[in-house]
Amino acid sequence: MKIICIGRNYADHAKELNNPLPSEPVFFMKPDTAYLPAGNDFYIPDFTKDLHYECEIVVKIKKVGKNIQEKFAKDYYDEISLGIDFTARDLQEQCKAKSLPWEKAKAFDNSAPMGTHFIPVSSVNLADFHFNLNKNGETVQKGHSADMIFSIDQIIAFVSQYVTLKTGDLIFTGTPAGVGPVAIGDHLEAFIGEEKILDLKIK
Repeated sequence: MKIICIGRNYADHAKELNNPLPSEPVFFMKPDTAYLPAGNDFYIPDFTKDLHYECEIVVKIKKVGKNIQEKFAKDYYDEISLGIDFTARDLQEQCKAKSLPWEKAKAFDNSAPMGTHFIPVSSVNLADFHFNLNKNGETVQKGHSADMIFSIDQIIAFVSQYVTLKTGDLIFTGTPAGVGPVAIGDHLEAFIGEEKILDLKIK
């Protein structure tokens, strides 16, 4: 299982980080060791002093595919969930300043906590649904699928040109505006509509 992450897929988030809007999907990967199953607490690593949450819609791939046409992308997934793309923002800024890859800021162990469950795509309108992240009971991120620059189907078609998608792969589809830091003792909860999908304590 690999984790494919899409960057800068919401205009407001790109603006808040002073990044230009992409003309094609920007993607990077996390290893399987970044996956943190639901029910586990997240422990802030010692190497960062500025760890940020980024709540994202996550798509689970259900069969192998390569060079998938956009019109057939829906045949390759039938479930979505929510996850957190944790980012060591201080390390990321250091790497970006030196024009270096920033895997160490994104791909570290347990940096991709997942929701408690997936929901069938048949239960939501993929082009028009809301999700949100609460930190300690207060909403810090609000996302709407219609605000994605690149849709799930466009992402699958693009990424599969370069990387074969396999059963069980996870695609983190980008985060809306409102990213921010976490600290020991914080409690993150994420929802699709009124349904709680993710529950995570920071240690």
